[in-house]
Amino acid sequence: MITIYQLKPAFQKILSPLVKQLAKQGITANQITTSAAVLSVLMGIAIVLWHCQRWLLLLMPLVLFMRIALNAIDGMLARDYNQKTSLGTILNELGDVISDTALYLPFALIPGVSSILVVPIVLLSIISEMTGVLGVTVSGKRQYQGPMGKSDRAFLFGIIALLLGLGLTAGKWLDYIWITTILLLFSTIINRAYSSLKELEYHGLDEASN
Repeated sequence: MITIYQLKPAFQKILSPLVKQLAKQGITANQITTSAAVLSVLMGIAIVLWHCQRWLLLLMPLVLFMRIALNAIDGMLARDYNQKTSLGTILNELGDVISDTALYLPFALIPGVSSILVVPIVLLSIISEMTGVLGVTVSGKRQYQGPMGKSDRAFLFGIIALLLGLGLTAGKWLDYIWITTILLLFSTIINRAYSSLKELEYHGLDEASN
């Protein structure tokens, strides 16, 4: 299934000149990773404090876009400018989980939004990322399969925030979206676990043939 993650190479190409300038100025990948998490936490706190202010949700698509851009930039700095570190790997994975939680869990406080459905989405998002990380342990490769990966979740919540911020009332339509998202997250977890096992099987057969 096609996911937004597959657009990453084109997005990175657009960001390449900016990344080059940041590297020249001595900006590190770890600084960018931390900035993305801090930005997400600040946005989440704002929604918690002023969740009845619908206009605030209009900022969410911009914040989510900035977060995805910063995530892409830190990866390019690490890969293209020899900034890969063990600390960076830890910050990157923890930052994703912290950002997801900070940005999406506050939706449960928005009037009319079903907290019973939002909370499982956040929990399953964390589990899906954990499953992807476990791919390194199982097969030596981090798994990013969808259909509801990090970028897909950002796009979804950005659209929902925009609609709510423009005055659309939360109702059954949103519940159906949440339920569909939960099912897609289950599928994502299964896909990532299955891909890790397939990678392990492939490497095992490859070693046996050698």
